[in-house]
Amino acid sequence: MKMTKTFKAFFENEKSGGIILLFVTILSLLLANSSFQAPYISFWEKDLGGHSITHWINDGLMTIFFLLIGLELEREIYHGELSNIKNAALPIMAAFGGMFIPASIFLALNYGTATQNGAGIPMATDIAFAIGILSLLGNKVPTSLKIFLTALAVIDDLGAIIVIAVFYTTSISFLNLAIALGIWGFLFILNRKKVYNIIPYLIGGIAMWYFMLNSGVHATITGVILAFVIPFGDGGKKSTSYRLQHFLHKPVALFILPLFAIANTCIAIKSDWHTGLNHPNAFGIILGLVVGKPIGILLFSFIGVNAGICSLPKSLKWTHILGAGMLGGIGFTMSIFITILAFQNPEIIVFSKIAILIASALAGIFGFVYLRYILTRKKV
Repeated sequence: MKMTKTFKAFFENEKSGGIILLFVTILSLLLANSSFQAPYISFWEKDLGGHSITHWINDGLMTIFFLLIGLELEREIYHGELSNIKNAALPIMAAFGGMFIPASIFLALNYGTATQNGAGIPMATDIAFAIGILSLLGNKVPTSLKIFLTALAVIDDLGAIIVIAVFYTTSISFLNLAIALGIWGFLFILNRKKVYNIIPYLIGGIAMWYFMLNSGVHATITGVILAFVIPFGDGGKKSTSYRLQHFLHKPVALFILPLFAIANTCIAIKSDWHTGLNHPNAFGIILGLVVGKPIGILLFSFIGVNAGICSLPKSLKWTHILGAGMLGGIGFTMSIFITILAFQNPEIIVFSKIAILIASALAGIFGFVYLRYILTRKKV
């Protein structure tokens, strides 16, 4: 498999973003459990225009992150790994397994309880962290494995977005939703009329975000659907889609995601923090991410290849797929994001975040150690 320049740039940005995410998460946890605890936590809860600063980050800035995900997905569909059905089928099957099995494990432990709504939490994969850890293995990593993991994570995020839209929407204002979709329809017409100026799309996107926010459907969905009306053209460096995607890479990786991590990991860990880990919710999250992810990704990839739905690239081995599955268990950003939507009880949210941090750390360590072992052997 050949790595395109666009993909290489994306991989490099996510790699550096993953390292920054790790640093700011540790810093945030330290500050939240230091003598600065009270002012630090209250800062993120400070009211700003009727919403907390954290809320603006989660519902506002994260829309830009989802816009970038949408642009990446569009590029992959037109010119990348997903443009060939046979190539696309493998990461699609893997992503489906990586969502279905973890959610099933969670529901098996939580069905009929107050926490069953958290089934979407272990379904997610954090692109930045997963790629960041993979990059630590250096040039031993086959290009096909980098492409597979990235495509898997992007599809996984799309799945998480669909889950958010379908299952975490409580009440809908159909008028606001109709206006938001009407704006999207207008932008689609501009696209078909070959209007390449980015300004109308950005203004329309902001308006669409406002009405989506007031519709009951999570506002971040705006980012993804907006991406698919941004003119793609031939996908070259002069295209509107490429220029916007290229512009967003660094702000998202180096500012938006770290800010999200800081705001959502300012967790005051109490002396009884471990009691929450005895709950089926925590078991479901940890088992779903650490065990369910690699099993689901490997199992569904194996089924897809043996059923003739997809093929395994020559440079990829089943041991590689298992290692990618382990790294897929790093939920972090998306898992925390879904946690906030799934639960209203602050205590459950805190315990869920702690479970996510533990599971993501274990998945990252297991994935790194395992892949380092198999990649340094003479024969894989």
